[in-house]
Amino acid sequence: MEPESAVTTCYRHPKVESHVRCTRCERYICPDCMREAAVGHQCPECVKEGARTVRQARTVVGGRVSATPVVTYALIALNVLAYLGELVRPAIVERFEMLGAGLAGPDGGHYVWQDTYPAGFQPEGVVDGEWYRLLTGAFLHLPPTEGTFGILHIVMNMASLWSVGRVVEAQLGRVRYLALYLLSALGGSVLVLLLAPGTPTVGASGAIFGLGAAYYVMARRLGANMDAVNRFMAGLLLWLLISAGLTSWQGHLGGLLAGAVVTVAFAYAPRNRRSLVQAGVCLALLALLAVLAIGKVSALA
Repeated sequence: MEPESAVTTCYRHPKVESHVRCTRCERYICPDCMREAAVGHQCPECVKEGARTVRQARTVVGGRVSATPVVTYALIALNVLAYLGELVRPAIVERFEMLGAGLAGPDGGHYVWQDTYPAGFQPEGVVDGEWYRLLTGAFLHLPPTEGTFGILHIVMNMASLWSVGRVVEAQLGRVRYLALYLLSALGGSVLVLLLAPGTPTVGASGAIFGLGAAYYVMARRLGANMDAVNRFMAGLLLWLLISAGLTSWQGHLGGLLAGAVVTVAFAYAPRNRRSLVQAGVCLALLALLAVLAIGKVSALA
């Protein structure tokens, strides 16, 4: 044993005299190295080791619990930045909006698709290999003075994303929530391609309808009071009908169906192979959407 008169120093800072031991490894630590613990203090290394052995809190579907809806904030930021880009360069809309099949004329105009077209015309849209439009269109919105809603288009969509997205992100976790959002957006675009390939569409509505479906499915899964949830869902479906003549109902319906499929898989996958089933359903839906889109483009070309 060391004599009681011996000077003890911090194991991380040998020149600093210390009289406090880490309650876990019992090595001496100085005030700079002390970390508050349930009992006494611990050294930084023991704190890190303890953090690795603590089980991460999970949502009911297996996602990591997060108090801050980072993905929702990021999606809103991307939509707003894209909108600002549209204001600076309006041509962005025509270049990246969802368009299944159209014709670009020699005069710079845009014309309705037909499989046989005069010389000087060029195909444009997904039929011309612009597959990115299936997703980029979901991050664009109507210019302030165009369409039925104008600037209200992005305002209403971002307000909906803010109110519903934060709830669903907390229920699913960030990774699953992002997968839901993107697959819902893609589902909406694919249904537009199938049913209205010549109609240019923009907006995050398809993805937001997918979030609405997720909100309903998760409420049932968690045993929530369904009165308010049912009213929300009734309003969402009513808006789907009312807006059919004003907006792309195909995009809304496609997003709603895709979101429902993904969330049912997330919510009811067997616990013992939950991640495998969830990932498998997402990949299967992605494959189905790809097959449908490729088949439609082949039929148009």
